[in-house]
Amino acid sequence: MKVSSVAVALAATLFAAGCASTGGNPNVAEDKVVYHVNDSKAQAANALRNIGNHLEVNPRAKIVVVTHAGGVDFLFDGARDANGNPYNIPVEQLKSKGVQFDVCDITLRNRKLTRSRFIPEASFVPSGVAEITRLQQREGYAYLRP
Repeated sequence: MKVSSVAVALAATLFAAGCASTGGNPNVAEDKVVYHVNDSKAQAANALRNIGNHLEVNPRAKIVVVTHAGGVDFLFDGARDANGNPYNIPVEQLKSKGVQFDVCDITLRNRKLTRSRFIPEASFVPSGVAEITRLQQREGYAYLRP
């Protein structure tokens, strides 16, 4: 009888630990999601809010934001939303939770931008659309476009 009580207590402890690591939901797995942003004015604020909501219910989610064309602009140093709020603050907060922010090098070349124009949280990939394809096909990421 003692052994079964210990086993039940151990199982309950492991279950509680699992719930704590998934925001209280034991059925939450590690989501892998790529957010596609190609228009900062139309998508950036929604993307950042959606990602925050996603991490609230699943803190284990692995999220990559891939930007290209006009979608890179919210990652400029000093960029602000339509209400004048700086983008770098939510980006820094999300980056601290493991979110990756990728910028397309082809966009930089076509728009004659330099990497120094971007906040430190931005990383760079050779091609935004190729990176989205790679993440979906080879890494099993779900695709979201806010």
